[in-house]
Amino acid sequence: MNHETEPTPADVAGIVDHTLLKPEATRAHVDALIAEAADLGTYSICVSPSMLPVTLPEGSGLKVAVVCGFPSGKHTSAVKAFEAAESVRLGADEIDMVIDVGAAKAGEFSAVEADIAAVRAAVPAPTVLKVIIESAVLTDDEIVAVSKAAEAAGADFVKTSTGFHPAGGATEHAVALMAQTVGGRLGVKASGGVRSLADARRYIAAGATRLGVSGTRALLASGDDAGAGTSASSSY
Repeated sequence: MNHETEPTPADVAGIVDHTLLKPEATRAHVDALIAEAADLGTYSICVSPSMLPVTLPEGSGLKVAVVCGFPSGKHTSAVKAFEAAESVRLGADEIDMVIDVGAAKAGEFSAVEADIAAVRAAVPAPTVLKVIIESAVLTDDEIVAVSKAAEAAGADFVKTSTGFHPAGGATEHAVALMAQTVGGRLGVKASGGVRSLADARRYIAAGATRLGVSGTRALLASGDDAGAGTSASSSY
Protein backbone atom coordinates (compact mmCIF):
# COMPACT_ATOMS: atom_id res chain seq x y z
CA MET A 1 0.00 0.00 0.00
CA ASN A 2 1.26 3.50 -0.87
CA HIS A 3 1.19 5.46 2.38
CA GLU A 4 1.74 8.76 0.52
CA THR A 5 -1.79 8.70 -0.86
CA GLU A 6 -5.08 8.12 0.94
CA PRO A 7 -5.97 4.42 0.94
CA THR A 8 -8.92 3.57 -1.29
CA PRO A 9 -11.66 1.22 -0.07
CA ALA A 10 -10.01 -1.57 -2.07
CA ASP A 11 -6.65 -0.79 -0.43
CA VAL A 12 -8.28 -0.98 2.99
CA ALA A 13 -10.08 -4.23 2.18
CA GLY A 14 -6.76 -5.76 1.18
CA ILE A 15 -5.42 -5.50 4.74
CA VAL A 16 -8.61 -6.51 6.59
CA ASP A 17 -8.99 -9.68 8.63
CA HIS A 18 -12.77 -10.09 8.16
CA THR A 19 -13.73 -11.26 11.62
CA LEU A 20 -16.42 -13.34 13.30
CA LEU A 21 -15.70 -14.27 16.93
CA LYS A 22 -19.14 -14.10 18.52
CA PRO A 23 -19.78 -17.08 20.82
CA GLU A 24 -23.11 -17.76 19.12
CA ALA A 25 -21.55 -18.01 15.63
CA THR A 26 -22.58 -21.08 13.64
CA ARG A 27 -21.00 -22.74 10.62
CA ALA A 28 -23.65 -21.08 8.48
CA HIS A 29 -22.47 -17.72 9.79
CA VAL A 30 -18.87 -18.63 8.96
CA ASP A 31 -19.86 -19.73 5.45
CA ALA A 32 -21.52 -16.34 4.98
CA LEU A 33 -18.43 -14.60 6.35
CA ILE A 34 -16.22 -16.41 3.83
CA ALA A 35 -18.51 -15.53 0.92
CA GLU A 36 -18.56 -11.89 1.99
CA ALA A 37 -14.78 -11.79 2.43
CA ALA A 38 -14.28 -13.15 -1.08
CA ASP A 39 -16.76 -10.63 -2.47
CA LEU A 40 -15.13 -7.69 -0.67
CA GLY A 41 -11.54 -8.71 -1.39
CA THR A 42 -10.35 -8.86 2.21
CA TYR A 43 -6.98 -10.31 3.14
CA SER A 44 -8.35 -13.04 5.37
CA ILE A 45 -11.12 -14.31 7.57
CA CYS A 46 -10.60 -14.53 11.34
CA VAL A 47 -12.62 -17.12 13.25
CA SER A 48 -12.66 -19.21 16.42
CA PRO A 49 -10.79 -22.55 16.51
CA SER A 50 -13.97 -24.63 16.71
CA MET A 51 -15.03 -23.31 13.31
CA LEU A 52 -12.18 -25.14 11.56
CA PRO A 53 -11.77 -26.56 9.03
CA VAL A 54 -13.29 -24.16 6.53
CA THR A 55 -13.71 -24.33 2.78
CA LEU A 56 -12.57 -21.28 0.83
CA PRO A 57 -13.74 -20.36 -2.67
CA GLU A 58 -11.26 -21.59 -5.26
CA GLY A 59 -8.97 -18.80 -6.38
CA SER A 60 -10.09 -16.41 -3.62
CA GLY A 61 -6.60 -16.08 -2.16
CA LEU A 62 -8.13 -15.71 1.30
CA LYS A 63 -6.00 -16.56 4.32
CA VAL A 64 -7.44 -18.11 7.47
CA ALA A 65 -6.62 -16.49 10.82
CA VAL A 66 -7.66 -18.15 14.07
CA VAL A 67 -7.59 -16.83 17.63
CA CYS A 68 -5.73 -18.54 20.47
CA GLY A 69 -6.11 -18.15 24.23
CA PHE A 70 -9.07 -15.95 23.40
CA PRO A 71 -10.31 -13.63 24.78
CA SER A 72 -8.83 -13.64 28.31
CA GLY A 73 -5.29 -14.85 27.64
CA LYS A 74 -5.40 -16.60 31.03
CA HIS A 75 -4.61 -20.03 29.63
CA THR A 76 -1.35 -21.83 30.31
CA SER A 77 1.34 -21.58 27.66
CA ALA A 78 1.04 -25.31 26.99
CA VAL A 79 -2.68 -24.96 26.29
CA LYS A 80 -2.11 -21.99 23.99
CA ALA A 81 0.64 -23.86 22.14
CA PHE A 82 -1.56 -26.92 21.64
CA GLU A 83 -4.52 -24.81 20.53
CA ALA A 84 -2.38 -22.96 18.00
CA ALA A 85 -0.83 -26.14 16.61
CA GLU A 86 -4.23 -27.81 16.34
CA SER A 87 -5.60 -24.79 14.46
CA VAL A 88 -2.70 -24.91 12.00
CA ARG A 89 -3.26 -28.65 11.53
CA LEU A 90 -6.87 -27.85 10.64
CA GLY A 91 -5.93 -25.21 8.10
CA ALA A 92 -5.09 -21.93 9.84
CA ASP A 93 -2.50 -19.74 8.12
CA GLU A 94 -2.28 -17.20 10.94
CA ILE A 95 -2.67 -17.33 14.73
CA ASP A 96 -3.85 -14.36 16.81
CA MET A 97 -2.86 -15.18 20.40
CA VAL A 98 -3.76 -13.25 23.55
CA ILE A 99 -1.03 -12.54 26.09
CA ASP A 100 -1.51 -12.92 29.84
CA VAL A 101 -2.40 -9.28 30.40
CA GLY A 102 -2.10 -9.73 34.16
CA ALA A 103 1.53 -10.74 33.76
CA ALA A 104 2.15 -7.56 31.78
CA LYS A 105 0.43 -5.43 34.41
CA ALA A 106 2.63 -7.07 37.06
CA GLY A 107 5.75 -6.19 35.07
CA GLU A 108 6.51 -9.85 34.37
CA PHE A 109 7.63 -9.25 30.81
CA SER A 110 9.93 -12.26 30.71
CA ALA A 111 6.87 -14.42 31.41
CA VAL A 112 5.00 -12.66 28.61
CA GLU A 113 7.90 -13.34 26.25
CA ALA A 114 8.07 -16.99 27.29
CA ASP A 115 4.32 -17.40 26.70
CA ILE A 116 4.62 -16.00 23.19
CA ALA A 117 7.74 -18.05 22.50
CA ALA A 118 5.89 -21.25 23.44
CA VAL A 119 3.24 -20.55 20.81
CA ARG A 120 5.86 -19.53 18.27
CA ALA A 121 7.68 -22.82 18.79
CA ALA A 122 4.42 -24.72 18.24
CA VAL A 123 3.60 -22.86 15.01
CA PRO A 124 6.86 -21.95 13.28
CA ALA A 125 7.07 -19.99 10.05
CA PRO A 126 5.44 -19.77 7.57
CA THR A 127 2.54 -19.54 10.02
CA VAL A 128 2.01 -15.86 10.88
CA LEU A 129 1.85 -15.17 14.61
CA LYS A 130 0.03 -12.07 15.84
CA VAL A 131 0.19 -11.12 19.52
CA ILE A 132 -2.87 -9.43 21.05
CA ILE A 133 -1.67 -7.15 23.86
CA GLU A 134 -5.01 -5.59 24.94
CA SER A 135 -3.49 -2.13 24.64
CA ALA A 136 -6.42 -0.28 26.25
CA VAL A 137 -5.53 -1.91 29.58
CA LEU A 138 -1.81 -1.10 29.41
CA THR A 139 0.24 2.01 30.14
CA ASP A 140 2.53 3.38 27.46
CA ASP A 141 5.54 1.80 29.15
CA GLU A 142 3.74 -1.54 29.28
CA ILE A 143 2.77 -1.32 25.61
CA VAL A 144 6.41 -0.72 24.70
CA ALA A 145 7.67 -3.55 26.92
CA VAL A 146 5.11 -6.06 25.65
CA SER A 147 5.77 -5.10 22.02
CA LYS A 148 9.47 -5.69 22.61
CA ALA A 149 8.69 -9.04 24.22
CA ALA A 150 6.63 -10.07 21.19
CA GLU A 151 9.50 -9.19 18.87
CA ALA A 152 12.04 -11.02 21.02
CA ALA A 153 9.82 -14.11 21.03
CA GLY A 154 9.65 -14.20 17.24
CA ALA A 155 6.15 -12.87 16.59
CA ASP A 156 5.22 -11.39 13.22
CA PHE A 157 2.65 -8.81 14.42
CA VAL A 158 1.58 -6.97 17.52
CA LYS A 159 -2.17 -6.41 17.73
CA THR A 160 -4.05 -3.90 19.86
CA SER A 161 -7.11 -5.69 21.13
CA THR A 162 -9.45 -8.64 21.35
CA GLY A 163 -12.42 -6.36 20.81
CA PHE A 164 -14.05 -7.92 23.90
CA HIS A 165 -12.45 -6.04 26.79
CA PRO A 166 -14.60 -3.38 28.51
CA ALA A 167 -11.62 -0.99 28.56
CA GLY A 168 -12.02 -0.56 24.81
CA GLY A 169 -10.25 -1.34 21.57
CA ALA A 170 -7.72 0.30 19.32
CA THR A 171 -6.58 3.92 19.59
CA GLU A 172 -4.38 5.90 17.23
CA HIS A 173 -2.00 6.56 20.11
CA ALA A 174 -1.54 2.87 20.90
CA VAL A 175 -1.08 1.96 17.23
CA ALA A 176 1.51 4.70 16.76
CA LEU A 177 3.38 3.65 19.89
CA MET A 178 3.40 0.01 18.86
CA ALA A 179 4.54 0.91 15.34
CA GLN A 180 7.33 3.10 16.69
CA THR A 181 8.48 0.32 19.03
CA VAL A 182 8.65 -2.43 16.42
CA GLY A 183 10.05 -0.09 13.79
CA GLY A 184 8.69 -1.92 10.76
CA ARG A 185 10.27 -5.21 11.82
CA LEU A 186 6.82 -6.50 12.82
CA GLY A 187 3.40 -5.68 11.49
CA VAL A 188 0.85 -3.80 13.59
CA LYS A 189 -2.81 -4.82 13.66
CA ALA A 190 -5.51 -2.44 14.87
CA SER A 191 -8.67 -4.16 16.07
CA GLY A 192 -11.66 -3.41 18.23
CA GLY A 193 -13.88 -0.52 17.19
CA VAL A 194 -12.62 -0.10 13.61
CA ARG A 195 -15.94 0.80 12.02
CA SER A 196 -15.46 3.32 9.20
CA LEU A 197 -13.13 4.28 6.40
CA ALA A 198 -12.17 7.29 8.47
CA ASP A 199 -11.18 4.99 11.34
CA ALA A 200 -9.26 2.70 9.01
CA ARG A 201 -7.36 5.53 7.38
CA ARG A 202 -6.41 7.03 10.74
CA TYR A 203 -5.06 3.72 11.99
CA ILE A 204 -3.17 3.13 8.77
CA ALA A 205 -1.66 6.61 9.01
CA ALA A 206 -0.65 5.82 12.60
CA GLY A 207 1.18 2.69 11.45
CA ALA A 208 -1.33 -0.16 11.20
CA THR A 209 -0.52 -2.71 8.51
CA ARG A 210 -3.51 -4.96 9.22
CA LEU A 211 -7.04 -4.25 10.48
CA GLY A 212 -9.43 -6.50 12.38
CA VAL A 213 -12.98 -5.70 11.30
CA SER A 214 -16.30 -7.49 11.72
CA GLY A 215 -18.55 -5.02 9.86
CA THR A 216 -16.32 -4.80 6.80
CA ARG A 217 -19.02 -4.15 4.21
CA ALA A 218 -20.41 -1.22 6.21
CA LEU A 219 -16.90 0.12 6.82
CA LEU A 220 -15.98 0.10 3.14
CA ALA A 221 -19.27 1.82 2.26
CA SER A 222 -19.02 4.44 5.00
CA GLY A 223 -18.36 8.12 4.54
CA ASP A 224 -15.29 9.80 5.95
CA ASP A 225 -17.39 11.56 8.61
CA ALA A 226 -18.45 8.23 10.17
CA GLY A 227 -16.85 6.72 13.25
CA ALA A 228 -15.06 9.90 14.27
CA GLY A 229 -13.87 8.54 17.62
CA THR A 230 -10.36 7.20 18.12
CA SER A 231 -11.48 4.29 20.25
CA ALA A 232 -14.63 2.27 20.64
CA SER A 233 -16.10 -0.76 22.27
CA SER A 234 -16.12 -4.20 20.75
CA SER A 235 -16.95 -4.59 17.07
CA TYR A 236 -16.61 -8.37 17.30
